[in-house]
Amino acid sequence: MRAYYFDNLPGDQRAPHDSGKPVDKAILESFGVLHWRLPVPSDGRYTAIDAIAQERNYKNRDFIAITKEGLGDSYESKIKMFYEEHMHEDEEIRYILEGSGYFDVRDHPSDTWIRCAVDAGDLIVLPAGIYHRFTLDEVNTIRVMRLFKDEPKWTPHNRGEVTDSNPYRLDYLKSIAVN
Repeated sequence: MRAYYFDNLPGDQRAPHDSGKPVDKAILESFGVLHWRLPVPSDGRYTAIDAIAQERNYKNRDFIAITKEGLGDSYESKIKMFYEEHMHEDEEIRYILEGSGYFDVRDHPSDTWIRCAVDAGDLIVLPAGIYHRFTLDEVNTIRVMRLFKDEPKWTPHNRGEVTDSNPYRLDYLKSIAVN
């Protein structure tokens, strides 16, 4: 994974938008964003993932593919939906199996975007309550394993006044000591 400040220039969200200002892993960890680099096993045995899942109490997983061909006419609307700034009440855990994309997370206290470029072998964990967004890159394809602490679900809460006072958001802010 390569992390850097988003340049905020207009243009396709799938472009790199690299400001040239890298972000150190320690900064991401201070926001609760975790990352491991684990080569994708050719035999389908996810031993390293299984160990992390057990350590972090992830009980379920599924696999999804996001491609133009697979989503057909709904591709553009799905990509726009993923790119809306939102948070979840659960951790978002993704292990990239094929393809590539970007997870953007908010820096604190500046509220600027940090772009995390991920590709095959990256495992990223976004904490519950962090504002973020996702997009594919210009390759337009990604296949991921999603891990869950409980039953598989993906419920976005778009940023706004109600979400700003969501208990999971408030707990997240307390965990990173932001008032």
